[in-house]
Amino acid sequence: MKVDPKDTLPWVEKYRPSTIDEIMSHEHILNTIEHLIQAGQLPHLLFYGPPGTGKTTTALAVARQMSGKAWKSMTLELNASDERGIGVVRDRIKTFASTQQMFSKGLKLVVLDEADSMTNDAQFAMRRIMEAYTKNTRFILICNYVNKIIPAIQSRCTRFRFSPLENIAIENRMRQIAEFENVNLQEEAVQTIIDLSTGDMRKCLNILQSTHQSFSEVNNENVFTCTGAPPPEKIDKIWNNLFTANFSEGLKNIKQLMEEGGVALSDVATLIHKKVLMAEMCASARCFILSELGNLEHRLSHSSCDTIQICSFVGVFHIARQKMAE
Repeated sequence: MKVDPKDTLPWVEKYRPSTIDEIMSHEHILNTIEHLIQAGQLPHLLFYGPPGTGKTTTALAVARQMSGKAWKSMTLELNASDERGIGVVRDRIKTFASTQQMFSKGLKLVVLDEADSMTNDAQFAMRRIMEAYTKNTRFILICNYVNKIIPAIQSRCTRFRFSPLENIAIENRMRQIAEFENVNLQEEAVQTIIDLSTGDMRKCLNILQSTHQSFSEVNNENVFTCTGAPPPEKIDKIWNNLFTANFSEGLKNIKQLMEEGGVALSDVATLIHKKVLMAEMCASARCFILSELGNLEHRLSHSSCDTIQICSFVGVFHIARQKMAE
């Protein structure tokens, strides 16, 4: 039996929009780019914003619209996190930008994904290439953190920020794909997946696909099991412990809850942060907790010891309780 190659693809790739018209959300960005293409005045572009918001998809859709069927030969797509040295800029990018296509006319495109991973030397070398070959080549730089792109390159590009996708757009696309793939998607799981994805369409589809392939039904319990995210009732128990138990008892209970569910402290801190924002407490306690949670996340991102950080996490709320009591 012959298997369709598309059936083996992750849904993120299988259902990736191929044209500008198919891309959801970011209408003002897409309309601006489409007008620039039609007017033949496309500048160098810099797309930045959180992951999974459509930056790479938009860049590839621009390449298809500009070059049609010949877009692959007219486009050089590189991932700067793998190929970020000055040698790649001088060899591959400069060679591509300087050569002429025999059977294709129009502008060539260099799509550089994760450009914020490039070294400063490579960025300075690329600045000169962007300037020298602007007659026949355009650059589309894609990054998560625009502050890591040197000002000299930023000033040569038209910048577009891709914000997290709206919940309604994610929900519509998720329901559409679930129908195509015959997913037994329960209504309760729809909002859960949206909350876990935090505006990231890629993350949303990965959660949906992995849960569908692991279980016969996509419901809340199976989604939490598949992602390893702590369910709301576990976060509620941790929250109550933080404000009712003494330090030793609270620490013991929270460690037990986290070990039983295999929950990471970083996930707990993120969800507790949401509760702090909605809870009724004095401004000084709220500001103190939010500031310390930020410090905690920074320490966790630098591979600090989880056991010590759990003690710090519990301690923050005990100090906050004292502030609330004053």
